[in-house]
Amino acid sequence: MNEPHDLIQTIAFTEKATILSDTLGKYVFRVAPHANKLQIKHAVEKLFGKTVTDVNTCNYAGKKRRERRADAGRTAHWKKAIVTLKAGEKIELA
Repeated sequence: MNEPHDLIQTIAFTEKATILSDTLGKYVFRVAPHANKLQIKHAVEKLFGKTVTDVNTCNYAGKKRRERRADAGRTAHWKKAIVTLKAGEKIELA
């Protein structure tokens, strides 16, 4: 299960992620929780054909939610990766 498409789930299109990509060449991805930095680096290089210089990750715990009669529920835990590309390289997203 170490295929690049399994490790990288989506790319973030938030305002902060857009500013990071435009100014610093950093791209934000939502990745599989079990993926480590080396696996993320190789997956981005294989999928987009770009050179990755740095990977930062952050784990997020799912939030508690309440549904009608159910007392306990929660959203899924997830992991975010901020990938820095080599200077001058860009990923065409649109």
